[in-house]
This record gives sequence, C-alpha cells and structure tokens, in this order.
Amino acid sequence: MFPTNPIELIAVDLDGTLLNSQHQLSERTVNALRKAMEHGVQVVLATGKTRRSAQEAIERLDLATPGVYLQGLILYNGDGSVRAQQQLEPELARQLVEFAGREAVALAAYSGLDIYTPKRSAQTDKLARYHEPLPQEIPAAELLALPINKILLIDEPERVSEVREQLAPQVEGRATLVQALDDMLEILPFGASKGAGLKRLLDDLGIAPERVLAIGDAENDIEMLQLAGIGVAVGNAMPQTKAAADFVVASNDEDGVAEAVERFVFGKNVYASGVEETD
Repeated sequence: MFPTNPIELIAVDLDGTLLNSQHQLSERTVNALRKAMEHGVQVVLATGKTRRSAQEAIERLDLATPGVYLQGLILYNGDGSVRAQQQLEPELARQLVEFAGREAVALAAYSGLDIYTPKRSAQTDKLARYHEPLPQEIPAAELLALPINKILLIDEPERVSEVREQLAPQVEGRATLVQALDDMLEILPFGASKGAGLKRLLDDLGIAPERVLAIGDAENDIEMLQLAGIGVAVGNAMPQTKAAADFVVASNDEDGVAEAVERFVFGKNVYASGVEETD
C-alpha cells in the first residue's frame, strides 16, 4: 500500500528506534534507508542527543542531510554547521542547577556538542552508554556562564518520577519537561520538541508534513509522530507513543525501521511482527 502522499522525507529517532538494543544499525535497516535515499527520499536523524553521538550512524548511512538534535533545540546542516538553535533562559538554568544541588540529583547541561556537570558521577557517566561525550566537570558558576541548550536530571527511575512531579509546577510555562528514558528527565526551553524542530526544518526545505514518515519510540517523539503524514511507533515504544502513532511496527530489535520504510515508502506488504494500525 502506497501512502496517498508519496514520502519525501523520513525522520527517525536513534536510540530505541533506528539502533537496536546493542546500539547498532542492522544491515536490513541500512539497506532500506539507502534504497530510499537512492529514490530521492531524504533521511533526517531526529534525536535528543548531540550530533557527536550520531556520528557513527551518519557515516554508516552516508548522510549529507540536515538533522534535528537535542530534542529539536539544534538543527545542523549536513556539513555539521549550525542551522538554528534554542537555549534555556539563564535565570531558569540557574534555578535548575540550584534545584539539582538541593535535591542531590545528578545534572548534565548540554551546550552545543559538549556536556558539562558541576559533579561527575556514575549517574552522569551513564550518558557514555549512548555514545555521548563524558560530561566535563566544571564549577557551577562556569557552567552557568555557558550557553545552555537543555539540562538533564539523572537518577533511578522512581526518584526521577518524584523529581518530575516536584519540578513541574516550579517551571510551568517556562520550560518543557520530557523523557526518552525512565532514569533521565530533560528540561527544554518552553514549547521546544523534536516536532517543533522538525517543523522548522521542513519549512526551510519546502516539504509538507504530509509527505513525511516519522518513526520513534519514546515520549519525546510524540510531537514528531503527530506532525508527520505517517507517524510510526516501533514495537518496543512507550504506550503513550504507540497511542499517538498512526501505525505500530516491529521492535528496534526486529528491524522495525526497515519494516516501516519498506511498507510506507515502497508499498511492500510487510507485517513481520503483526503491524498494528492505531485508532
């Protein structure tokens, strides 16, 4: 089945979606995306992480397209130059650093390609699992002098849930809270999202959202899936992400991205893991 509007661009999340649970790209996924590119479809990475963390995927797919990074806060051109970016208000960043100190929760601040923290720990070093650079430990005053795109609070899942509930009323109307993982809470400029970042990129490229296939797995992918003409959740996605998607395909360990591309770009009748159409 071909979509009513032929797909011109594929926007795909990295961890939990494009990459399998070993943080690798499968051959089937690489081949499906390369075939799409050969047919003129642009492939755009859309991740909450830094562009540096995506370098291996960029090289493996030979991508020369722009990308959406740090939850849509930075758009990069294909050559790695910054196309557009957003930053947290300095006063909000200061309040968040103070909050993390009072509540004894690990904090990582993202500034462009780099990550900083007032105190490195096992919690902050978790980021290396996702091919992120290890946070650089610097005094809080120096950290707050930097342009900060977003702040991450890291702890055990139950504690992060408590922190989110506690922090939400304090930043209401000034910041957006979102999670891609249950042990990490991200604080973004108000209204920021992958969806908003992708919309800005689509406007620049002159591509209608109806001609976009978006694929993701987490809460931070919801706006992107809702924006796209076809929003697809992989089988391992969070329940709320599946509910927001138009379709659910196989998991990231079962080549769900390849399945989505084969089905919605090339019209193949692929139902490897019981593809579902959501209400």
